[in-house]
Amino acid sequence: MTKIRVLLVDDQALFREGLRTLLSVWDDVEVVGEAANGAEAVTAAAQLKPDVILMDLRMPVLDGAAATRRICAQNPACRVIVLTTFDDDEHIFDGLRAGAVGYLLKDAPSAKLVEAIRTTARGESFLQPSVAAKVVAEFSRISQSPVSSPQSLIEPLSERELEVLKLVGDGRSNKEIAASLFIAEGTVKNHLTNILGKLGVRGRTQAALKAKELNLL
Repeated sequence: MTKIRVLLVDDQALFREGLRTLLSVWDDVEVVGEAANGAEAVTAAAQLKPDVILMDLRMPVLDGAAATRRICAQNPACRVIVLTTFDDDEHIFDGLRAGAVGYLLKDAPSAKLVEAIRTTARGESFLQPSVAAKVVAEFSRISQSPVSSPQSLIEPLSERELEVLKLVGDGRSNKEIAASLFIAEGTVKNHLTNILGKLGVRGRTQAALKAKELNLL
């Protein structure tokens, strides 16, 4: 069994210890390292090459959003899940715009945390329902904002890529998108890779936000 390699980033040693103990009971998850601040996280991510990083937001030296931005730039394969006590709009969108593909509150049950780790390791996004509701509200706000004309991309999205992007914006999984468009799931992943590259973002949520801002959806 290939284990999902996880890096824990939080300035509270007791919380990191609790997380390590909690995750140790799952056979497909392995904690490969810890960091007490964002700067340590950037270094640890470069050295350990984890699959998933559980990232706190408020930390000394370098905060979680700044650390996420650096890690995503330096280690595109790393999938960052924000794990925090804050669910206000400012923190949510700071984390997502920095490149996080998951957002979970610290009071979430352990099974939900492991689900988030597994989901993001597969290349998908994971948002806690209360956070997802805020993202949807932001989509609605952007959609209702007056836009003079769609902003153009250097390389425009194809008609099929726009179809995939619309379904991503609706919250569909790769499997659901494949079934809806009658294409293979692997083809969906290829389209998503192209979409992310053209939009200049790393994750599904960022792609949907950027598409709304560009009036593509």
